[in-house]
Amino acid sequence: MTDGFFRVAAATPKIKVADCRFNKGAVLELMRECEARSVGAVVFPELCLTGYTCGDLFRGSTLISGAEEALGGLLEETKEMKVLAIVGLPVAYGAGLYNCAAVFCRGKLLGVVPKTNIPNYSEFYEARNFSASPEYTEITLCGQKVPMGNSLVFRCENVTGFTFGVELCEDLWVPCPPSQGLALAGAEVVFNLSASDEVIGKAPYRRGLVEGQSGRLLCAYVYAGAGEGESTTDMVFAGHRMVAENGELLAESKPFTTGLTVAEIDLQRIAQERRHMTTWCGAGHANDVTFTMDEPEFVPQRKFPCTPFVPDDRKDLEERCEMILNLQAEGLKTRLEHIHAKSAVIGVSGGLDSTLALLVTVRAFDMLGLGRKGIVAVTMPGFGTTKRTKSNAQKLAELLGVDYREIPIGESVSMHFRDIGHDPSVRDVTYENAQARERTQVLMDLANQCGGIVIGTGDLSELALGWATYNGDHMSMYGVNCSVPKTLVRHLVRHAAATGPEGLAAVLQDVLSTPVSPELLPPEKGQIAQKTESIVGPYELHDFFLYYMLRFGFSPSKIYRMAVSSFADIYDGRTIKKWLKEFYRRFFMSQFKRSALPDGPKVGSVTLSQRGDWRMPSDASADLWLREVEAL
Repeated sequence: MTDGFFRVAAATPKIKVADCRFNKGAVLELMRECEARSVGAVVFPELCLTGYTCGDLFRGSTLISGAEEALGGLLEETKEMKVLAIVGLPVAYGAGLYNCAAVFCRGKLLGVVPKTNIPNYSEFYEARNFSASPEYTEITLCGQKVPMGNSLVFRCENVTGFTFGVELCEDLWVPCPPSQGLALAGAEVVFNLSASDEVIGKAPYRRGLVEGQSGRLLCAYVYAGAGEGESTTDMVFAGHRMVAENGELLAESKPFTTGLTVAEIDLQRIAQERRHMTTWCGAGHANDVTFTMDEPEFVPQRKFPCTPFVPDDRKDLEERCEMILNLQAEGLKTRLEHIHAKSAVIGVSGGLDSTLALLVTVRAFDMLGLGRKGIVAVTMPGFGTTKRTKSNAQKLAELLGVDYREIPIGESVSMHFRDIGHDPSVRDVTYENAQARERTQVLMDLANQCGGIVIGTGDLSELALGWATYNGDHMSMYGVNCSVPKTLVRHLVRHAAATGPEGLAAVLQDVLSTPVSPELLPPEKGQIAQKTESIVGPYELHDFFLYYMLRFGFSPSKIYRMAVSSFADIYDGRTIKKWLKEFYRRFFMSQFKRSALPDGPKVGSVTLSQRGDWRMPSDASADLWLREVEAL
């Protein structure tokens, strides 16, 4: 198994009602397709060997025997197949008839799971023919003695993390689905055999159930619905097939189709999520069924968003941006209210981060009903400041109606160089950081002067890479951008441009097109000479690395392969490896800066606050991670 990815499928064959031989052939054909596509496990619809709509034909022994014979044929004809299959059929045991899922692999029947909740309302009359599942017993089916019950958890001994449970249709719709107990007992995947008919509005509700259950149970959920061939005497079936993982829909069929819906689930991610959630209680009761299988080999094809912090859907993005701006502003509003501050001081450079911080500060003041002149926006031209960024900072402050001030720092920094004996022609880290610290001193002293607080502008990506001067731009009284990554900062500013007045929008658009830079080195022919991404690497890559390292705890090698797949049209493997190594190097060496961060609001699932999501010793070694990157 590569990086924990395991390929699963939900299958809807075209069947004939009560024609078990035909239906066996249809199932076999799709199993062969699964083999060809390196699928590890496939689930078929409820009662698919007979058809769900057989009605009182289920009362006779002929149909029940025909279903068992069809299952026996499948067992015989799939002995050489690697794929594990879960197929629906009626099974008689004692005085009862049960709506069951048969689980088998390599010709061996592993277990039988009967339906627990038998619907008997509206168009469903299952209680007329079927009994509810016993918790556990043993039966002989197709000449094989196997466990039967609704408490079976199937554990593969040679495929890490492939532990699964099975439930049938209605079981998902009840207040306490069997999958709840199965997941608590260790099942990381749940397969559902269904014959849910189609009516207006039902598909989105069904989709929500599948997504929600996979999210609540921190599992993958594979759902196969009955389709073409079922009787349409009173109902129509659309063959709804879905694969979801941790609340996210990975794949879904189109309505009224047959065939396979295939997806690659990430078993490592599921295990990691359960370890991460301390409220996850893996203490459910189950009867274990252990087995081994020949896992199909495949190269993972699953694509991951290049910008995981940014929604793909435009409407979702707009809503997300508005929500984040309100979260940032609400955090600052509460802090200002608590300390009775009527003013705030912010350094504006004409760059993305300070622009966002200023927009948030204005929003917070508007929420409090405070005059915008209480916001002191300060531009502090230094040795690297360009006319373009300085002009944008001034225009932005004037358009927003805040108190704008310009305080050049060149003279004071030069005096400082003389005090410490530094040659200004040596453009080293001292030359750069002296400017950053001088700016922070100006802001802090202004805040004291006007009885306000300094608003921090640094973002999450900079904190991850340590791209901040300790006790310079690293420090403030409240950092509004501290959990907003650079890729998202850009979209927040773009959102403000799209929703703001025309004049403001024009300035914001120019800010968006300006290269990211600390502007600490002299310009070249009036243009920005120091471009951050040329030094530390592309922020879109670093944000990708950061998200999957912090959010899911993935290894460097897995993140590398995910990035190679996701950024195939943008960066080659060598480039990705180079910046991945730089990411881990900078991340580990910069923890001491994150250990001394000011307060700031959490707005997303990933943050680096030492008081919340991320606690790490400042002297932890990066050796393990860097050696893994080097070996790629």
